[in-house]
Amino acid sequence: MAGLMSLGLFVAAGLSLLAGFPVAFTLAGVALVFALLGMLTGTFDPSFLGAFPSRIFGIMSNETLIAVPVFVFMGVMLERSKLADQLLQALAQLMRRIPGGLGLAVMVVGALMAASTGIVGATVVTMGLLSLPTMLKNKYDPSIATGSICAAGTLGQIIPPSIVLILLADVLSNAYQQAQLQLGIFSPETISVGELFAGALLPGLSLVGLYMLYLIVMAIIRPRSMPVVERESGDGISLLNLMGLLAGPLLLIAAVLGSILLGLATPTEAAAVGATGAMLLALKQRQLSMETLRSVVYQSTRVSAMVFMILIGASLFSLVFRGFGGDEYVQSLLANLPGGEIGAMLAVMLVLFLLGFILDFIEITYVVIPIVGPVLLAMGINPVWLGVMIAINLQTSFLTPPFGFSLFYLRGVTPAEIETSAIYRGVIPFIAIQLLMLGLLSLWPALATWLPAVIYAGP
Repeated sequence: MAGLMSLGLFVAAGLSLLAGFPVAFTLAGVALVFALLGMLTGTFDPSFLGAFPSRIFGIMSNETLIAVPVFVFMGVMLERSKLADQLLQALAQLMRRIPGGLGLAVMVVGALMAASTGIVGATVVTMGLLSLPTMLKNKYDPSIATGSICAAGTLGQIIPPSIVLILLADVLSNAYQQAQLQLGIFSPETISVGELFAGALLPGLSLVGLYMLYLIVMAIIRPRSMPVVERESGDGISLLNLMGLLAGPLLLIAAVLGSILLGLATPTEAAAVGATGAMLLALKQRQLSMETLRSVVYQSTRVSAMVFMILIGASLFSLVFRGFGGDEYVQSLLANLPGGEIGAMLAVMLVLFLLGFILDFIEITYVVIPIVGPVLLAMGINPVWLGVMIAINLQTSFLTPPFGFSLFYLRGVTPAEIETSAIYRGVIPFIAIQLLMLGLLSLWPALATWLPAVIYAGP
């Protein structure tokens, strides 16, 4: 009976989310309803709910999570600084004679914005508004134009500093400790945000390189789909001016990421440096005013409140799920799958991929990962490698038609004359590249584990 209740809990939550109810209140509300039903049927121990206040206190006192609203502020401030617009124009003019130069410029700016903001939706919408009209004006194939923008926008999932990686590091660290305790290790190790950042760096940069390689090949074999940009009068750009534009965001990324990787600052302290740097860049662009600051603070507060409300709702949901013994059923299911560790990993990745169609990364991170994470980590899977695989898997899910979140974001800012099918066709090659990267990581886990081992190796 308890097993059916835990399954019903997930089904009811999924149906409620598909019906359009707010995520945070759906998770908490469905959990409370099932807890009440469980108490009435004698399948749920109400003492589990007594742990909920301590979970909320744990969230409030978690120093890692303090970095989230500060990074959100940094991302929103950079978005409002119009830096991406100037970078795109400068790179497009500098690379205008290169086949596919405008597409390459979009990918470079998208990667920079992804690394700076770490918010997928904001990057896709910003790049769509800035670059799509320019690409269509220069007779780029709509499929290639929209596919490039979607792919560039989703890089915010994997290129650090990413909010996704911060949240994943926090959840995986708890799951890793829980897995070690189950194995009888009573002085468990943890993983840090810096380790996951280091693990995601090489795969993230490799994805950017593969994306750009694809665009170069397409520009060579189908030059009409990515024509050379014609220079307009008065729009030239010197290399010195371009370096001046690039210096700001590159220094910002280096300061934030470098301070975390080298252990000079905690993620929260590095986020504060990033937020200050973003304000200075906005001031340099003459975009910083009291009105802008008020707008950025308001938007950052909305996003941060959404994140933490989902976190609280997900905590209650996972607590009730464990009260029904759901985690034991999941552990038994994964342990008995054919193929052992590989079979369990494939099953979890498939489930996460499908859930990515209906849930955002925050819900998946705080609802699903705490359930499946300890089981996989107890099998001996490296937590950093697992985190990078999950991030790229969700990135692929957000790109995949017909339900990918990035496609919805871009569709909202795409002219009506561009068919939705054109967007779908455009992202398919980039999905193939994502799957290739997942395959490479599966064959060579060192792509994700080598750099953290080098940086955080003991004396």
